[in-house]
Amino acid sequence: MPEFTGPAFAFDQAAAQLREHDRDRYYAALFAPPESRPHLFALYAFGSEIARIRDVARDALPGEVRLQWWRDLFEGEARDGAGGHPLAMALLETIDARRLPRQAFVNLIDARVSDLYDDPVAGWDDLEGHCGETSSALIRLACLVLADGADPGGATQAGHAGVAIGMTGLLRALPWHARQGRVLLPTELLDRHGVSRADILAGDDSPGLRSALAECRARARSHLAATREGARHIRADILPAFLPCALVDGYLKQMERPDYHPFRSRVERADWLKLAIMWRASRQGI
Repeated sequence: MPEFTGPAFAFDQAAAQLREHDRDRYYAALFAPPESRPHLFALYAFGSEIARIRDVARDALPGEVRLQWWRDLFEGEARDGAGGHPLAMALLETIDARRLPRQAFVNLIDARVSDLYDDPVAGWDDLEGHCGETSSALIRLACLVLADGADPGGATQAGHAGVAIGMTGLLRALPWHARQGRVLLPTELLDRHGVSRADILAGDDSPGLRSALAECRARARSHLAATREGARHIRADILPAFLPCALVDGYLKQMERPDYHPFRSRVERADWLKLAIMWRASRQGI
């Protein structure tokens, strides 16, 4: 009879959850050494869990309660706070095994509070800051996992890679966010191109929106270029933490095709192609 408790089960559950909700990071973790994979599964599954809280909770107050549960878990000392929650159990095991700072997880939670509300994003600094506090922070923690808790460097590259990944993800999710009543593109960008929040919520494709999205893609590309420029500072043992960034260029190219529609096109790659791109990047660099 299979055992439905203990660390092995918790890590298996984390891997299954990650594979369902974030294939890009799931596949990237497969390129890590076997002893690090379960810990990356747990870390990335947690990142996905708190990123999806708005979708699950559907309202700000229940979302705040869920985030507070995680915050209490990391700020407390008792391991029994996991309360039989497999992902929480796996994450606490990872924090202990790889000597990760609990405050970094609290900071990730705090960065996700704004996702529960529909407040506009004022400018580029706000958007890039949010990507840095979420996606870049996750890369940084993955680097620590791969380096067994020691600082492996590469913080600047993690910053750029996370913003490239985060901004590209927001562009891919534009139709989904619009259906939720959310607009995550900077207001100053939309104003310059004559696009309103109401236009996006209505799914109104226009030349102004197209030019605004092109500018956003160019911004993501600049962070991707900065990541590649500093690739020599990325140690080989932490490269798996950066592999999701290898998919950014392909996603951006899909959104630059003549038949791309901001609200109707599905920007995705086949699983085999993702693995092939990451395999090449694991040998040749991002």
